[in-house]
Amino acid sequence: MSDETIESEIAGTVWKIEVKVGDTVEEEDVLMILESMKMEIPAEATCDGTVAEILVSEGDGITEGQALVRITPTQ
Repeated sequence: MSDETIESEIAGTVWKIEVKVGDTVEEEDVLMILESMKMEIPAEATCDGTVAEILVSEGDGITEGQALVRITPTQ
């Protein structure tokens, strides 16, 4: 089974990362908080699994559709 990539739904800034590589997450867990126009938007897991890679850092500017996190789904 291939990794699931979580993408940004907005253009903005990575405000806070809530997980680290190796963490176990469940679908809809908040992975990070994005900020756009003074609004905080959570980026959530789309499946149960393990965080394989975090592709951004806190403070990074991001674009809509940019890959944020890769999750290896639970089998």
